[in-house]
Parts: sequence; structure tokens; C-alpha cells
Amino acid sequence: MVAASGSEPRTASAASDEELMLRYRDLGDQEAYDELVHRYERELYSYLYRYLGDAGLAEEVFQTTFFRLHESRRLFQEGKRLRPWLYTIATHQAIDALRKAGRQPWASLDRSQAPDEGGDDGSLLDLLEAETPTPPVQAENAEYRAWMRDAVNRLPEHLRSVVLLVYFQGLKYSEAAEILGIRPGTVKSRLNAAIAKLNAACKRWEAA
Repeated sequence: MVAASGSEPRTASAASDEELMLRYRDLGDQEAYDELVHRYERELYSYLYRYLGDAGLAEEVFQTTFFRLHESRRLFQEGKRLRPWLYTIATHQAIDALRKAGRQPWASLDRSQAPDEGGDDGSLLDLLEAETPTPPVQAENAEYRAWMRDAVNRLPEHLRSVVLLVYFQGLKYSEAAEILGIRPGTVKSRLNAAIAKLNAACKRWEAA
């Protein structure tokens, strides 16, 4: 919330994301905007790279995302959380970029965070290893990892999107739900469905 009249606003580094966004929306505070870019530079770029699989395209979409944030700043409402709103913009821009390039989404099998609600502290690949008889050494095989990445990318969009947001990016179920416009329970059920499909595909791969 923007500081009340007569009170001294907190420094940009101490302010919340929402405070910074409201400052930029109402006052055109460039320092607030720059602080937001700094805070999300690594996190959002990492998500876009996982989604797009191309460093140059990820950088381009990152820049476009913050340009869109600038353009739509008047639409940001007090009481709204910035992080899911920003991810929503970034996801739409990534989809548009892939469509224009005539390319399919791409996903890395690595991530640095785990979803708080899931109780899983490993990667998606670790989870699949626990659910299937695949020997751990096989998971290190480049061919297996490439196949699994393709299997994730072949998931229906409604399943792939929650896998990307939760298992690859480490967002909470509630954040993924807000980005996708669904209930947190639906996020969880879609994740379970995605894991079931990937496990079935993994068993077929092993049998082949």
C-alpha cells in the first residue's frame, strides 16, 4: 500500500512488490520499477528459459513482459498480488512468442524449488523415479532425460502448464491457480493427472 499522506515511504529495497507497483502506477516512480525488474530478473528469466528453451527468446520475452507491465500498470489494483499477475503476463507473452516462431514449448527437467504444499523436495525427475521401477542410473542417461523432456512437452496444455509452474518453477498451488484462473484443488488434480500420464509413458519407454 502506498504510504499515507505525511508519512515517509519505505525505501524501494524495503518495500513489498505491491507497494512498489502502486508507487509506479500512481507516481511513476522509476526507482520502484527498476527494483521490480531487479527482483524478478533471475526468477522470471529462469521460468521463461524453461518454458521456451532459448536464451535469446527468453530475454526478449522478459523485456516484453516488463514493457506490458508498464503499459497495463493502471490496471493493477490495490490488494492484488503482483507475482501471479506478472507470471500471467509472462506466460501469455511466451505463448505468443512461440506461436509467432511456429515452435512448440520446451521444458528443462531441473528446478531449484519445491512446491510448499506438495511435500516433495526433489525434481519432477526424482518424483518419477520414485513412482516407477526406473533404475537411478538410467535417469542420468541423456537419452532418457531427452525423452522425458519431450514427454512433458507432449502433455495436454492444461496439464503441462501446471507442471511448468509448480514442478519446474516452484510456485505455490495458490499462485499457479491464480495465474491459470482455476482453483488450487484443480491445480493439484491436474498435477496428479500429469504425473500419472508421465509414469505410464515412462513404463512404455522402459518396455520398448
